[in-house]
Amino acid sequence: MRGVLRRVLRVAALLWAAPNSVIGLPLAALGLLPGGSVRLRDGALECVVGTLPQRLRTWGDRLGIEVITFGHVVVAGSHALMSASRQHERVHVRQYERYGPFFLPVYAASSVLALARGRHPYSHNRFEREARRRMEVEAKDA
Repeated sequence: MRGVLRRVLRVAALLWAAPNSVIGLPLAALGLLPGGSVRLRDGALECVVGTLPQRLRTWGDRLGIEVITFGHVVVAGSHALMSASRQHERVHVRQYERYGPFFLPVYAASSVLALARGRHPYSHNRFEREARRRMEVEAKDA
């Protein structure tokens, strides 16, 4: 019975986060470019972008985006970045499972609140802080 309940809850989490995963799927296609990869790992679709047109790479660099998660889709600029950020991004996957279609608005609201308090919108975002805290706990437990 527990196995059935676990599967039902897993499907519910996937469906709840699905609207955000749909946003990430077009980005996942970048993993099909030469030098890229797409694979399923730990319940998330990991995509390492291949050869990108310079405009797209410059755009990501300007925004400071090296790895980004949308639902169950994680997109990284390189294999090294994916490996280094895997645990951090898994925390975001779990956040998407918790907040579902509301995650992006509450994430943005947290950044705006940090800015209003004179803090950095990324490093003081509550969801980023949670991801860093969980990584620290896991590192101590290892």
